[in-house]
Amino acid sequence: MGRENRLSAVAVFPQGLEIAGCDELSDLGAHDVRPLRRAVGFQADMACLYRLHLQARLPFRLLREMARFRCQGRNSLYDGVRRALDWERWLHPSMSFRVDVTGSAPGLNHSHYSALQVKNALVDQQREIWGRRSSIDLKTPDLSLHLHLNGGTAVLSLDGSRGSLHRRGYRVAMGTAPLKENLAAGLIRLTGWDASVPLVDPCCGSGALLIEAALMALQQAPGLGHIFSLKSWADFQPELWQQESTKAQRQRRRNFKLPPLLGIEKDPAVADQARSNIAAAGLQKIIEIRDGSFTAQDLPEEPGVLVCNPPYGKRIGNQKDLDHLYTTLGIFAREKAVGWQLWLLSGNPKLTNSLHMKTSRRIPISNGGVDCRWLQYSIY
Repeated sequence: MGRENRLSAVAVFPQGLEIAGCDELSDLGAHDVRPLRRAVGFQADMACLYRLHLQARLPFRLLREMARFRCQGRNSLYDGVRRALDWERWLHPSMSFRVDVTGSAPGLNHSHYSALQVKNALVDQQREIWGRRSSIDLKTPDLSLHLHLNGGTAVLSLDGSRGSLHRRGYRVAMGTAPLKENLAAGLIRLTGWDASVPLVDPCCGSGALLIEAALMALQQAPGLGHIFSLKSWADFQPELWQQESTKAQRQRRRNFKLPPLLGIEKDPAVADQARSNIAAAGLQKIIEIRDGSFTAQDLPEEPGVLVCNPPYGKRIGNQKDLDHLYTTLGIFAREKAVGWQLWLLSGNPKLTNSLHMKTSRRIPISNGGVDCRWLQYSIY
């Protein structure tokens, strides 16, 4: 990839997955990858950018930088946006658009107000050229614009997806506090599980950790079912997009034999939700869900990896019941999972003390705004 063909871009991640995100983007061909806060900056040619939209599992969004200009207030933002692109080419009045804003600049401290200035700059220019303007569409826009304001600088980018990339399309049923799919994929990646040993979730909820693990092992591209706004870009290359789509489809491992993937769920209704999601993902022959308490279940004979996102009292459960759950989980691990690894997402250090186990690794992770730790335990 020649430097002259590279585009500057930013991928947005859950906080705590920045380094794992760097690794994923590099694996998919991105260059000059560097971690930021809740994001990763990188460079890519158009083929790589298309590939990332189709195959990257960890980002929420991929933002292609289009313009960067000084911004000292409302007027300079208005003027800067008008000059940022050849809007006659990029935004015809027949196209809808939306604007998202992050950060702040002098006199621009509210994202809604800043987004309104961007919108005004664009529709005023459209009226001057065509005598009519585009409509705003917050759900399925033809063009998704993203503006970031920081230290007197404005960065205008295009968002290639119509919605967050974490939505895979298989989630027909969700529990009370669902784990987002991209975060689940990132947590599995951090465990180092490589599909060579069993994977068991003793409190599986709606099944996100197991589903993302299976899709990763099968190399099934998460973006194949998405509708992307990048197809409305003025420089969209249909043949190149088709090449990358075909590559993504062909890489799926069709006859790859996975080790046991097992989920255990005490609530029968939630267990049925997990089965529905697994079926929607086409994984019903790969992931088994068992009803009942994990204490009554036998694990596969070969040592493997336990993954778990139990309640931690922020949105589900009360302290007394949860103390008992964690104590029981610790006993279960020490008695039935000797030689295994346990990875547990914790948002409550007091509860994890009830496991009576010593961590070998602690990775800070944000789960829906809750400060958590992805904890590793080696069970001897």
